[in-house]
Amino acid sequence: MGLMIPDGRKEWGKIMDSTVLVVEDNELNMKLIQHLLTVGKYQILKAGSAEEGIELARANRPSLILMDIQLPGMDGLDATRVIKSDPSMRKIPVVALTSFAMAGDEQKAMEAGCEGYITKPISTRTFLQELSVFIEA
Repeated sequence: MGLMIPDGRKEWGKIMDSTVLVVEDNELNMKLIQHLLTVGKYQILKAGSAEEGIELARANRPSLILMDIQLPGMDGLDATRVIKSDPSMRKIPVVALTSFAMAGDEQKAMEAGCEGYITKPISTRTFLQELSVFIEA
C-alpha cells in the first residue's frame, strides 16, 4: 500500500462534512471504502463507471474524487483527464486507486492529473488520514 503526497499539502485537513466521490466498479471494494468513509464522517457519492463519475463530479463538486484506474469502458485515467480539462472541476483533487501497481503506473496517474495514488488493498488503519491530506480545510 502506498500513497504519493504532493508537496505543499496539509498533513491533516478537515474531513468532517466533506463529500467524497468514489468511482469504483468492484462492489466489495466500494463497500469497504464506503464503510471507511462513513466512519470518517464523510458524505459519499458513488459511481460504478467513469462516465457516471464525471457526471456526478460535474453536478456535485465533491471535495475529493477517489478514482479506480481499471474501469469498464472509459478508464480512470481518461476520466481524470476529462475532469481536469473542465474549468469547473479541475481544482477537485483526484486520488487514483489501483490494484495494478506496475512500474510507471504512478507516473501515468500523475501525468493524467491525479494528485495522489493509493494501491489496493487499502490499509484500513491509515486510509482516512491519507485522504485528509487532499481535503481542503
